[in-house]
Amino acid sequence: MSEPQDTPSGGPPAGPTKQPRHPRLRKALKWTGIGFLISLLVLVAAFFIAYAAIDIPDPNAEFQTETTVVYYSDGKHELGTFATQNRQAVELSRVPEHVQAAVIAAEDQTFYDNSGLDVKGIIRAAWNNASTDTTQGASTITQQYVKVLYLTQERTWSRKVKEAFLSLKIQREQSKSEILQGYLNTIYFGRGAYGIQAAAQAYFEVDVEDLTVEQGAALAAILNSPANYDPAEGRTARESLLSRYGYVLDSMAELGTLDVDEASLLGQRLPDFPTIEQTDRLGGPEGYILEVVEDELQARNFTDADINGGGLSVITTLDYDNQQAAERAIAEQRPDGLKQLNIALASVEPGTGALRAMYGGEDYVAQEKGSQLNWATIGAQPGSSFKPFALIAGLRDGFSLDDTVNGSSPYALPGGDSIENQGDSGGTSFGFVSLLYATQQSINTAYIDLALQMKDGPQRIVETAEDAGIPHKVMAAWGDPPALVTPLGYERVPTVDMADGYATIAAGGEQADWFSVEKVTGSDGEVLYNHQVSAARVFSSGIAADVSYALQQVVLSGTGTNAGLRCPAAGKTGTATGTGAQGGETVSSSWFVGYTPQLATAVTYTRGDGNDQLSGYLPTFYGGDYPARTWQAYMSSALEGENCIPF
Repeated sequence: MSEPQDTPSGGPPAGPTKQPRHPRLRKALKWTGIGFLISLLVLVAAFFIAYAAIDIPDPNAEFQTETTVVYYSDGKHELGTFATQNRQAVELSRVPEHVQAAVIAAEDQTFYDNSGLDVKGIIRAAWNNASTDTTQGASTITQQYVKVLYLTQERTWSRKVKEAFLSLKIQREQSKSEILQGYLNTIYFGRGAYGIQAAAQAYFEVDVEDLTVEQGAALAAILNSPANYDPAEGRTARESLLSRYGYVLDSMAELGTLDVDEASLLGQRLPDFPTIEQTDRLGGPEGYILEVVEDELQARNFTDADINGGGLSVITTLDYDNQQAAERAIAEQRPDGLKQLNIALASVEPGTGALRAMYGGEDYVAQEKGSQLNWATIGAQPGSSFKPFALIAGLRDGFSLDDTVNGSSPYALPGGDSIENQGDSGGTSFGFVSLLYATQQSINTAYIDLALQMKDGPQRIVETAEDAGIPHKVMAAWGDPPALVTPLGYERVPTVDMADGYATIAAGGEQADWFSVEKVTGSDGEVLYNHQVSAARVFSSGIAADVSYALQQVVLSGTGTNAGLRCPAAGKTGTATGTGAQGGETVSSSWFVGYTPQLATAVTYTRGDGNDQLSGYLPTFYGGDYPARTWQAYMSSALEGENCIPF
């Protein structure tokens, strides 16, 4: 009989082992986890591959430019600027800490803590954009800097991704101070101003280091949307700016960079914005001078990139007071109501050639594009104002002021033609006169007689004019050989070149080419160019003294009495004349060119394209009238306070 088997005390009989429940779910979870890890590794790998693949590109060229500033000779008064963008880069040390704090409070409150990206800000902006009708940005200062300096303004995901990677890279390669400095020198503030220094000037007419707390906060508010926050745009813009301005001040208080009570007090009203006239940089008469300066810089091997974006400081020879005197004199003497009247003035310092004043037109910008003619560099027929060069040629040839020439009118020319006295001499037949008297009364026929008495007279007169400073390219247009009427100034000469030629006489026969650029300094303070005066003797001081004596008689008792000054002055009238279709005299240009030992100045009046008739347009339009009076008005002011110097 078999014995019963033992069983555990108190337990049920042993049964089969239980199997795990939902094996497929556990397997799926396992593979999901593995897939997630693989995906995460792929994403991390992709991130680092993309990070490594994206190089920091070259900066956008226009955002690397700085404004070139052109100054008058005192180095203080600004004459104008050359710029691709209006920008003057400054060191961060020049930007007050309260201005830096305002910008950070306005644009990126975690700037000093974030890695170039503000993840919380991105999430917050994404939620806001998805849940409301408003659009909120989340770009850090670093991202904004990267977008402006390295990327385009297109709104695409690829650009945003590249922006993020570049921001991370820039964050590793540059310090926070370097990033903030670059940002403050790059960002657009409106009114054509790029960077904080240009903005300080554009809105408050101060340098960045002089910005007050409220001014700095206002600029920080404006940069968020210059088109909507410019207070000059009216009441709506000012109200919008006040709200944004208050936000900036409150944010500064929250960040501890501004006292709460001060923020509350300042936030009650906007700072005062001065009324600043927005003008074109080439507007007014100064535009013509800037054109001359630019041409000279190019001639000195400065490139367009240097001039328009190199941040140069250009000191010109132009005297601020003299330039104002020139503009006043022309405005005062200009006949009223006459259209298409061109007035030019150029003033040159004897002995150096320094251009002290220039007036080439009333408003460079107002002229039709492509036809901005600088009448001071174009000039006109100088008429009898060219006679001093014939006088110098005669004195070189052995003539004296007492020698006799034939001033009869009409005067028979070789070949059967004849010429008459016209213009400032009044058409009188003078007969035989001294060379001194012929100069004093501007007798045309007497100067033709002088040219005939000299061997190769016209050619020698042309050569003398070139020696005195009239460029060869100008005189080459007078023909080869030049005409017998050369002493009467029948071809165009620029006003500024006539002033330079007379400056040679004033300097006792020492010729120096006129110039407008004295010194050029780079943005780093390095002197890149410094003009060196180069003068050469071209005729004797004795000849210069004789010519000056003769031209003083023109002013004292000849055709140029309207040009008289309190100090001794010498000069010559000039009127380009001809015979009209109906007979009678016509006038196409009128001049007065003169000097004291300190300053030589030429004034030209023309009409239309420079060849239109002035006669009939205005009575007595001779060199001794409007041009002489304009010259006198300018020189009286330019020499005010200076001692009279004898010749």
